[in-house]
Amino acid sequence: MASFPLAPGAAIGIIGGGQLGRMLSLAAAELGFDTVILEPERGCPAGRVAARTIAAPYDDPEALAKLAKACAVVSYEFENVPAAAVDRLAALGCEVAPGARALAVAQDRLEEKTFLNAHGAPTVAFAAASTADEAVQAVAEVGAPALMKTRREGYDGKGQRWVEHAADAAAAFQALGGVPVIVEAACPFVRELSVIAARGRDGATAVYPLAENHHEGGILRRSIAPAGVAKATADQAERIAARVLGGLDYVGVVGIELFELADGALLVNEFAPRVHNTGHWTQDGCEVSQFEQHIRAIAGWPLGPTHAIVRVEMLNLLGEEVHGWARLAAEPESRVHLYGKREAKAGRKMGHVNRMRPL
Repeated sequence: MASFPLAPGAAIGIIGGGQLGRMLSLAAAELGFDTVILEPERGCPAGRVAARTIAAPYDDPEALAKLAKACAVVSYEFENVPAAAVDRLAALGCEVAPGARALAVAQDRLEEKTFLNAHGAPTVAFAAASTADEAVQAVAEVGAPALMKTRREGYDGKGQRWVEHAADAAAAFQALGGVPVIVEAACPFVRELSVIAARGRDGATAVYPLAENHHEGGILRRSIAPAGVAKATADQAERIAARVLGGLDYVGVVGIELFELADGALLVNEFAPRVHNTGHWTQDGCEVSQFEQHIRAIAGWPLGPTHAIVRVEMLNLLGEEVHGWARLAAEPESRVHLYGKREAKAGRKMGHVNRMRPL
């Protein structure tokens, strides 16, 4: 069993070898930690900057035993980690942060909405459905138009479908694979915001300024932070973050997506129990990035400052846009962060650029 705070030289495990795992590994290295990546894909982005990579499926018992033996604590870069993997690590006496409760809630949209409401974090109205008939009833209950989402999996706009009329609900249910769904009422929001927050092993919390986010085709296109919000709005977001973190007995960084209504009220769309795309601005906009903050939290170190030192516009580089790296690197106000992915596919997140302006 690991003793916290971890001393430099300890190894931190990360399940997942994509760009978030890569940036977590780089942040860990700056604090003197080694990282061990568990990822099926050989030559993954994170593995090429980590001390060691275990190339195996996420739920492979032998690989998990190696990870547990090598690491003082294990985290993850995506929320669809197989539950069996976390259970196996726990059985081996390995510390996992954030914990199994956060994963279980985030992996099921119905559980997530129910948890949020129970802990004073408001959401849109919603209803569950497991059959086509129940889907029709759910849309009738929350009102059309409504957004139907699969309860599990789905990201960047996948696994969801708008239903304009209750009569269309059965067809939408079948189009989503006939699996259990959640039906959410339409939200008349004026803009999308997000808050990145952290909770340490001692229960201390730290909240970053809000970001304003713009999506295209279900994929985050850009974030602007700090967002121009009233103090009351920022206070709401901080209260919501505190309730989520406390309710989950959370350790690490969380990303919470929010809808701002015309009257300034905030509704929670969803949360991600990990570092988050809308927090990439912190790499150049804050003294301590979300990635360093996550490593600090899970290692039992004191949390770092979260105030903004510059204003940042973060732009995701999708597909072939990454080939403009030379032009972007020549912009004095820009900082380019590339993920080392081998192939630029349409819509694939290949990197991001942070453009900085004075506060």
